[in-house]
Amino acid sequence: MRNDTSTDTVALARAEALFVSDMPGMTHPEPADIAEAIRVAFRRYGGAHACAAEMAAAFGDYPETSARRMTWARDQIDRLHPHSEVP
Repeated sequence: MRNDTSTDTVALARAEALFVSDMPGMTHPEPADIAEAIRVAFRRYGGAHACAAEMAAAFGDYPETSARRMTWARDQIDRLHPHSEVP
């Protein structure tokens, strides 16, 4: 069952950075590759807020594929950084 990352701002920022990264979607990358993709995205775009802005622009430009990419990104973050489920 998917953890609710919407209440975890760090997980959400990681997912947004992974979303805007060059990492091919719909894959199961290694943890080190995901961490590097997130670091590169933060540096490239100038931090978490800029990654979120880029992600929002992608949703506006490509709504048909953006939802799937964000689901993939959140799944990868949940897989690497599981947290307790809220009852």
